[in-house]
Amino acid sequence: MSDVDEALALIQRGTHEILLEDELKKKLASGRKLRIKAGFDPTAPDLHLGHSVLLTKMRQFQDLGHEVIFLIGDFTGRIGDPTGKNVTRKPLTEAEVKANAQTYKEQVFKILDPDKTEVRFNAEWFSEMSAADMIELAGQTTVARMLERDDFEKRYKGGQAISVHEFLYPLVQGYDSVALKADIELGGTDQKFNLLMGREVQKHFGLEPQVVITMPLLEGLDGVQKMSKSLGNYVGVDEAPGAMFNKLVSMPDSLMWRYFELLSLKDNAAIEDLRARIERGDNPRDIKMELARELIARYHGDEAAANAHRSAGNQLAEGELPEDLPEVEVVFEGSDQAPIAAVLNRSGLANNSAQAKDMLGNGRVRVDGEVVAKDLMLALGQSYVIQAGKKRYARVTLRG
Repeated sequence: MSDVDEALALIQRGTHEILLEDELKKKLASGRKLRIKAGFDPTAPDLHLGHSVLLTKMRQFQDLGHEVIFLIGDFTGRIGDPTGKNVTRKPLTEAEVKANAQTYKEQVFKILDPDKTEVRFNAEWFSEMSAADMIELAGQTTVARMLERDDFEKRYKGGQAISVHEFLYPLVQGYDSVALKADIELGGTDQKFNLLMGREVQKHFGLEPQVVITMPLLEGLDGVQKMSKSLGNYVGVDEAPGAMFNKLVSMPDSLMWRYFELLSLKDNAAIEDLRARIERGDNPRDIKMELARELIARYHGDEAAANAHRSAGNQLAEGELPEDLPEVEVVFEGSDQAPIAAVLNRSGLANNSAQAKDMLGNGRVRVDGEVVAKDLMLALGQSYVIQAGKKRYARVTLRG
């Protein structure tokens, strides 16, 4: 696989849509540093992991050697992004914009490399723009084109007011791409109209149009609704390490690969290795712990990640053993081997045969640190460190 193909595979991971992919390949093949733009209106400074999806993709571009522009919409924030709204949004005051922008800057550098990040504010160029310049910009589209936007169309048909300044928003966002000479712009799926408008505005000003990459909304911990604080299915980036750990390792197994795709900075090969561990019988909880530690290290540091399971109230992490390991001796007569289920039952690591079989079937039994199959036979005359579930463990010596 060529370097371009490898880069493209990483960029494609987790994305909803790339417009146009052929153009992206050409830009990557050019060998030059691309300028990657994502804009944020500073309206919600209390971030959760759902907000970090775009930032994670931006960091991947940084790791590939490209330039990332974190654009704070201090000018557009005063307009109020109409996307998804059925009423005109109240514009933010200048003081609110500045306070929220500072909070954003404090958060984003937990993901982005500050040495490779260009932080810009779009008031830089819009405060210099004349009325004539704005009229020229407004002339790049029509009212009919604007009404193709789903939210505008619904409001128009429903007799709800649409302010003229709201029509300016997609054009103003598009002009940001002109001012920054963006090669690629990232945004959520709900931003597609605005992002494509950037291509049209760039063409008008004689620039090569940007590639548009849309990222999906992250599902919350329930695996159904989008992550939202109002729904209570969120993980806040400022949450305590223990709380973050418990939430992530308790998510449905079906959700963990989605989170790896959208939130992890591991490369594709590393994630495939994790998938292979599941296929070999590893407990999904161990894989979710890998993700939890990665994200906790990102937001709270390596030491917090190493101790997250304890700060979460867990005495031991899965696979971790105490220093005062109990010693148990079990005797089997008339054979030179013993089935693992019987060893669990007789050593007291399982309450009965049914529980032993259940733990083995669910991949919750480790012998000398490795998850074992339910039909494992252990040789007599040897000692084994056995862990059953999260809290039962012993050094078991088998005698004939």
